[in-house]
Amino acid sequence: MLVNRPMRILIAPDKFKGCLTSRAVAEAIADGVRDAVAAAEIELCPMADGGEGTVDALVAATGGRLLTRTVTGPLPNMRVAATFGVLGDGQTAVIEMAAASGLHLLRPEQYDPLATTTYGTGELILAAVEAGARRIILGIGGSATVDGGVGCAQACGVRFEGIPDTPPTGRDLPRVRVAAGQRPADALQSGLGRHVELLVACDVDNPLYGPTGAALIFGPQKGATPEQVRWLDDALRELASRLGADELARRPGAGAAGGLGFGLMAFLGARLEPGFALVARAVGLDARVARADLVLTGEGRLDASSLHGKTAVGVAGLCGARGVPCVALAGAVDGDATREARARGLTAAFSICDGPMELSRAVAEAPRLIAGVAAQVVSVWARARA
Repeated sequence: MLVNRPMRILIAPDKFKGCLTSRAVAEAIADGVRDAVAAAEIELCPMADGGEGTVDALVAATGGRLLTRTVTGPLPNMRVAATFGVLGDGQTAVIEMAAASGLHLLRPEQYDPLATTTYGTGELILAAVEAGARRIILGIGGSATVDGGVGCAQACGVRFEGIPDTPPTGRDLPRVRVAAGQRPADALQSGLGRHVELLVACDVDNPLYGPTGAALIFGPQKGATPEQVRWLDDALRELASRLGADELARRPGAGAAGGLGFGLMAFLGARLEPGFALVARAVGLDARVARADLVLTGEGRLDASSLHGKTAVGVAGLCGARGVPCVALAGAVDGDATREARARGLTAAFSICDGPMELSRAVAEAPRLIAGVAAQVVSVWARARA
């Protein structure tokens, strides 16, 4: 039966990496929807999965604000301007650790995980609390570090013995001792002077040490030599042993961002969660899906990796549970991945490319291409609905 009201269309895409932010993708889809059905009620909800673009997506989706602070960079003597977000509720902050401690902030000749620190990430956590946050969502990934999160913890007020007060680096790991009388899991609250809930968006399952740990898997891309990789792996193993935290060290995600995942749990009482689930909860995505007649999502490439915690398939899963049709737009679409995504709630997926083209052209014309495919999808859907 035809419902006599405007169609409600929720637009909830991720970024097209290296091309458009999630907000820009959402706006391009909205342009196409308006071309097809001018009277449609459109709700924009830019999304992310905890990685690059999470701050911008959450701020845009909740009507929040961006704040910039000067903090310690990946090198202890380096200062960087790092931006984080405060969401529309005024109580939740979102931080990307790479803004302060990311590999992209260094030149290749500066890569050295024995010389880098997560201290600036801790300074961002403090800045968020000073801005009024009682809950912090921290996306970890893209780090230049393998310091076990010690730098971040020290900046947040954790007192260590055996290392200097200057920002500690991976080289300091063998000397790290928690100060006597201090319970690590209480350190965040004592250091910040109030209760703060720290949620970590993490979509890798690496433990702290061992064959799939922080040093062996991620150390080489951060500049570690084979000898340094072995040294760091031993240092992380010994750190967990000294803390009596081997159980935490074995948890999936403990090795993320050079062991920052472990440090956040061991020193600051943080909870690690899949990134998409954290973001979806923060923006109230399930309730938005429930109000929609159609959901349009998307990402740069819909492939096998999309099935492991990425945004488009996550959105589709919520839609499937609600019985709401969901269509994904992507720069490239893999058939096998699409079939699996349909089993999880996706209705259909379409490439934005209108014919064979060079990647450079697809990137340059992405807004037009996205809008064009969105218009076609909505036109067909509206005709079928009528």
